[in-house]
Amino acid sequence: MSSPKRFSIPVVAITLAVFVAWPGAPAAASRSHASAQATSVANPGHFVGVVTAVEGGTVTVKTDAGQVYSITLAQNARMVRVSPGDKDLSKAQAIQLTDVGAGDRVLVRLAPDATSTPFSAVSVIDIPQAQILLKQQQERTEWQQHGVGGLVKSVDPANGLVVIASGAGTAQKEITLKTSTATVLRRYAADSIDYEHTTLAPLDAIHVGDQLRALVGQSHGTAEMEAREIVSGSFRNIAGTISSINASAMTITLKDLATKKNFTVHLSSTTQMRKLPADQARLIAESTKPPAMRPGGAAGPQAPAPAPSPTPAPSPMAPQGRMGQASAGQALPGPTGAAAGSAGHAWPGARGAVSVDPQQLIRRAPAIHLTDLKKGDAVMLVATSGDSDVTGITLLAGVEPLLQANASTQNMLLANWSMGSGGDDAAAQ
Repeated sequence: MSSPKRFSIPVVAITLAVFVAWPGAPAAASRSHASAQATSVANPGHFVGVVTAVEGGTVTVKTDAGQVYSITLAQNARMVRVSPGDKDLSKAQAIQLTDVGAGDRVLVRLAPDATSTPFSAVSVIDIPQAQILLKQQQERTEWQQHGVGGLVKSVDPANGLVVIASGAGTAQKEITLKTSTATVLRRYAADSIDYEHTTLAPLDAIHVGDQLRALVGQSHGTAEMEAREIVSGSFRNIAGTISSINASAMTITLKDLATKKNFTVHLSSTTQMRKLPADQARLIAESTKPPAMRPGGAAGPQAPAPAPSPTPAPSPMAPQGRMGQASAGQALPGPTGAAAGSAGHAWPGARGAVSVDPQQLIRRAPAIHLTDLKKGDAVMLVATSGDSDVTGITLLAGVEPLLQANASTQNMLLANWSMGSGGDDAAAQ
């Protein structure tokens, strides 16, 4: 099952900010609400969504809530284009209906007396799809190069400090994140790791044990960093074996290996589900052990001898497609700055200096469906809170070798993969 759209610039917030700055907007919204009450067809007043079709003089828009509206332009309607990140209309450019295309984000304000579809629109603010994709790629790259993540160990709201444990096994370390009034603090919804659904929240909303991702700027060594943005959430991690599967209800019964308690796990189209290949699961399991306990002592497992090839073999850490296949000739940009400290570690003496980054391997594991699971499979799960009934957010199968690690290490293995952010590795999903 492919990842939900975890990486997404919060264009809704941007366009709503622009809408508030639009002259006369609040009054128009109020009038349209009154009109909607007096007619049989509800006039939403205004809405934000994605253009799905432009046919003749009619534009079809699907809102973020899933409603679909068709609109036409009222006489003297105003249409402008803004860029992602604009907070007002000072840089807006006038456009025509022919400039709007499928995939664009739009904020539409309807005529207050519009009572039937297609509704008559008096203003349209457009953000072109191409600019959205470019902005997403720029922020994704920034998060990949300057993002850190882990589990929260302590929070000091008075001094603006958050300490997280990052990495897993012998690579685990503590990072102190320094916040300021300029730091953007976001919080996941209770049942989602979709960045689009995050809300602003104060520092004291972060709790010990939360999962956290941070975009960092200035670094004071590798243990203290300035946080530009923080995204956090409270979820529970469960490792267990599947007792039963109800495909029609999209649920599984999972027995927690730690507590021996049964959980009913509800899955959906937005649940991330992946399965580690057996060799990668073993590699990750060995990477969490102290050097003396690994096969071959401190050297760890040996890298397989490369097969002769007329072209360079793709790096195992290269960007990969939806089903985890590496693209030949592509190399994952090496971490720079703050991110370098959270990269995978190499075992001395291993041929080819094998570097193991558990989160990267997990992110790039092949996606699976509920039908790919069976009774008795071992899985690691990130879910919403609940005593016996939870909603699965991320599920990782093929984890039998990983269950040898202690519970804290298992939690750390999932901590980064299971979280979305403004720059999550959604390109690899």
